[in-house]
Amino acid sequence: MKAVYVLRCNGGLADLRTSLSYAINSALSSLIRLVPRIIDFHLLAGLSRFSTYSGYERYAKKQVFTVYYELPNSQARQQPPVNFLTITEQLSYENAPLIVVKPPGPKSQELLAEQSRLETQSAYYNKAFPFAIDSAKGSTIRDVDGNLFIDWISGMCVLNLGHNNPAVVAAVRSQEEKVWHTLETPTSVRIEFLKQIHSVLPGALKGAAKALFTVTGGDACEAAVGLARYVTKRSTIIAFQGSYHGGNQGIVSSTSNKKLLGMSGTLRQGVFHLPFPYSYRFPFPVEKKGDETKVLLEYLEGLLQDPHSGLDEPAGIIVEPIQCEGGYIIPPSDFLPGLREIADKHQIPLIADEVQTGFGRTGKFWASELTNTTPDIMCISKAMGGGIPVSMIAYRQEYDKSLPEMFRVGTYRANALALAAGAASIEYIKKENLLERAQTLGRKTKSAFERIADSSNIIGDVRGVGFMIGMELVESKETKKPAPEKTMKLRRYMFENGLLMQGCGHFGNVMRFMAPLTISESLLERGLEIFERGVKVVTGP
Repeated sequence: MKAVYVLRCNGGLADLRTSLSYAINSALSSLIRLVPRIIDFHLLAGLSRFSTYSGYERYAKKQVFTVYYELPNSQARQQPPVNFLTITEQLSYENAPLIVVKPPGPKSQELLAEQSRLETQSAYYNKAFPFAIDSAKGSTIRDVDGNLFIDWISGMCVLNLGHNNPAVVAAVRSQEEKVWHTLETPTSVRIEFLKQIHSVLPGALKGAAKALFTVTGGDACEAAVGLARYVTKRSTIIAFQGSYHGGNQGIVSSTSNKKLLGMSGTLRQGVFHLPFPYSYRFPFPVEKKGDETKVLLEYLEGLLQDPHSGLDEPAGIIVEPIQCEGGYIIPPSDFLPGLREIADKHQIPLIADEVQTGFGRTGKFWASELTNTTPDIMCISKAMGGGIPVSMIAYRQEYDKSLPEMFRVGTYRANALALAAGAASIEYIKKENLLERAQTLGRKTKSAFERIADSSNIIGDVRGVGFMIGMELVESKETKKPAPEKTMKLRRYMFENGLLMQGCGHFGNVMRFMAPLTISESLLERGLEIFERGVKVVTGP
């Protein structure tokens, strides 16, 4: 047995790669001879994850270090825990937003021009946000011209813990000294990740699921659909209008976007799309808001019972617990449980696409937990790898019994660095109570958006939960006509004033809030001020 102690210290320190100086040096000078092995230097207080990485990372103008070390039992009994200095985490550039030159600045323009010369013109984000990134920290991004931006995009919900989160950085650097690529052979980090992910799976899947690794979110959804078809020996998949499950040929049929399907070079086949319970624009008449579930599920039940409905016996139902690209649409609370009931009644596997909604984004680890609904198959990606591509499906154990070897193949599945990042992310979310934080700050942020909407005639609807909030822009609240041009104008105004925010929706008229779960309240407030000013500018006199 060995006792582990934590030394916490901060200060303006020189590069610790060459020498221990200032506070670190003085703090450790009397302890170094007692410590046979320093396990980890990294920039996070209170993390109990150990690794063999010993190094130092410069942390802007302020450095925050946590040194984990262990002592043999004989020495541990004589050595009390060390608490050197109280520290405050500095996860972002403190003075963001800061615009020193109107973006895109000259350096950004140069790199954008080179990208245009060398890379496909079909790239999108370099046009939506025309700047070149130099570095990023927490909830902030610095471009090559020195501008600082508040990030409300999080790499499309990939960076739930923010850019360069110290816990993730430390875990990846520890693993990179060992092994990066292992195909399907087990490693310590692979088993550690599997244990961690199994510990947070929802409902009956927790501790009773099987995992199958894939590479991207679309890859995971494709694997989930393939699994459902294999175990049921059926082919038709029920999906929903407004859905996005990926753009590759194998899954794009389940995605409702006509443009993506057209560009894929394939025909939509084997998929039946139902309306999603989109209260603001539901296609069927309802007596009152909230009745969308009743109308929709009665319609689905009728299709399943009618032999002439045109719906073949389904192999699976794939659904986003909260629609993402479709417009950050929160279904009524009885929708997923009702879908679960129909799936059980007709023995149809229920697939939850948690690619964007998972890893704490909604204030629950999984959005399906908001209604205590457990899927049969779950698709996981994005924040799972902390920015390193990786994905997986988790599914009922009984589905695994009939699967042949090489049911799903892929060289880059379960990259070791991504799994290290994923295991660290799960632990960080737990230890830092990020779920509770997302709930509390999410409610506060939604209330702020609702206040802005109340005084504006162009925000027709505000909806969301946790750090997943959508604001639907319209020409007027009376007509509810979608306003994609105003949405683009608002996005551009925010970009030029140091706030990154992206749109979505059936008509491209929904702005979505998806900041890192670690964003500071001060950055939230500064972002809301920019958003409110932008709405007033777009609204006009």
